[in-house]
This record gives sequence, structure tokens and C-alpha cells, in this order.
Amino acid sequence: MNYRSLGRTGIEVSVHCLGTMMFGAVGNKDHGDCVRIVHAALDAGINFVDTADMYSAGESEEIVGKALAGGRRDEVVLATKVHFPMGEGRNRSGNSRRWIVRAVEDSLRRLGTDWIDLYQVHRPDHTTDIEETLGALGDLVREGKIRAFGCSTFPAEEIAQAHHVSERRALPRMRTEQPPYSILARGIERDVLPVARRHGMGVLTWSPLASGFLSGKYRPGAPVDLTSGRAALTPARFDQAVPGNAAKLEAAGRLIELADSIGCTLPELAVAFPTVHPAVTSVIIGPRTMDQLQSLLGGAALTLDDATLDRIDEIVPPGTNLYRPDGVWNPPALTELAQRRRPVTERAAG
Repeated sequence: MNYRSLGRTGIEVSVHCLGTMMFGAVGNKDHGDCVRIVHAALDAGINFVDTADMYSAGESEEIVGKALAGGRRDEVVLATKVHFPMGEGRNRSGNSRRWIVRAVEDSLRRLGTDWIDLYQVHRPDHTTDIEETLGALGDLVREGKIRAFGCSTFPAEEIAQAHHVSERRALPRMRTEQPPYSILARGIERDVLPVARRHGMGVLTWSPLASGFLSGKYRPGAPVDLTSGRAALTPARFDQAVPGNAAKLEAAGRLIELADSIGCTLPELAVAFPTVHPAVTSVIIGPRTMDQLQSLLGGAALTLDDATLDRIDEIVPPGTNLYRPDGVWNPPALTELAQRRRPVTERAAG
């Protein structure tokens, strides 16, 4: 397993990391099986485990804590996240100092550890000044509860703003970004990856299989089982009557042919692709079963040549998204009418 530096943290992580979003109520409910998957990943050379407090309402963190008990904690770089609601009430979510200080204690307890190596802000929060967020995270570093902090699925402008505030206010800065990135979702090549590289950030990409579209299970014209796996979680993304979904399936069919021609599987091709970009530190794989883990590990040894990458560019041009990869967050500039429409009395052109 190859290793790369996690930005300017001094931490080395394996090129492929284990994500645990599919552990718990939304995926694999067998805790013992999930623990075995974590151990198999560590035995294969993976040394980075990523989770989040909101995955199955904390259950995923509890599973990771069980897997790392008994002496395996020191083997891994452990990452988790904060932002999404963890209960009723306005003060149990977001990026405020009040919630971050509470949420990190809850995560430490569920994970069964005294420290978190990488604590990530899961999404932007436009109700909280980024200066407050950075200050709270910096205090957690000084207290030894976290070693470093970063962001996840932040737009390029939000990343740049965070670095600007850090510099102006002499605050610790974001060290990593965790964006969605796959052959079918290459939009971050336009802005997020160049910005992260400019600021020396580590980049940990997620969803290399494009929510399952690059798993090899789905082919143009073939019926999709909407009762299991990713399709059960977000069935609208797999409805072939939607033109965008049809485009994804058409691209997936061409990519299956490409993978066959170079002697690998589509998941291996998909997992190998993000590591080619010079800004990418590591790719997070999110298996639900042991078989899925083994099928993805093959991508760690796959080197894509320029001819293969040129063919990928023909199927999905650089910087192109065939779908919107982040389906759970929209910027207020789009969702809040007051930010898109002047009051009626101010709309006259004259």
C-alpha cells in the first residue's frame, strides 16, 4: 500500500482509506461483520478510517470504536466529522463553538478514544461566522482532543474564505478537504482541487463509485433493483426515466467496456481514477460487505496509463459533472428566496 502526506500535517495516510458511512442502520447492521471489515482493511495496509457523527446517528462511530478497541487504535489515522443534526433543537447541529465543543466530546465517547486525528466540518454553515468555527477548532487542537482539522464538501470559495480569515485573524487553518470525486463527477477539477493544492491541503475524495453507478451492477436498459444498497437510499438517482440518470448509465456502460479492454473491473478502474490527480491524497472507499471491500482493494494496485485516461476524458470530459454529487446540501444563495430576489418595491429597472 502506498502512502501520501495529509497536507502539511506531517501525517502519512494510505492512498486508499476506509469510509464507514454504510456501517450501521443505513447499511450493514451486523456490528460483528463491520468490525471484521475494518480489521481486514487494516490488515491489507489501509491506515486511515473515516466516519462521521451523523452516520446512522452515531452508530457508525460506535462500530469503529469497537473495531479499534484492544490495541488497534494506534494503527490508524482516525477521522470524523461535525455539522449535521444529532437530535432535536437548533443547538444540536451546525458549526458554532457551542455545538462543536459538545459534539467532539460525544464523538470521543462513541469512538472510545482520547483524541481524533482529523476532525472535519461536514458542510458550511452560513449562520455561523467562519472565524468562530476556526477558533473553536484551534482550541480543540491546543487541548489535545484533535490533532488537525479540515472541511468536507466545501465549495472552492468557502475554502478560500476560510484560509483568508485564518491569515487575517492569525487562526489555525483548514488542513484538508474531503470532496466527492469520481469519473462521473469531475466538477471539482475546475476549482476545488486547484484551490486545495494552492493552499497545501490534503484531499480525501469520497464516492469513487458515484453512489454505486460505477459498481458494475447497473447497465443501460437493464432494470435497477430499488430495494437494496445505494438505490434503496436514493431511488430517484437510479430512475432511468430521468435523463441525467440515463446519461450516467450510458457512460457506465462505456466505462465497463474500457475496463474490460485493460483487464480490470469497473470498480477497480473507478477507485484508481481519483488517485491520478496530483491534488488528491487519498480515496475513501465505503464497502458495506467483505466482498465489496475485496473488490475495491484491487484498485490500489492499478496504474492507469495516459491512453486509458484519454479514453476516460472522451467519455466524461474533464471538469464535467454528469450529476450533482452532493445531494444533501445546497448553498443558501440558491435555496433562500431573499438572497435571490430583491423586495418587490426595489425591482423596478428605472
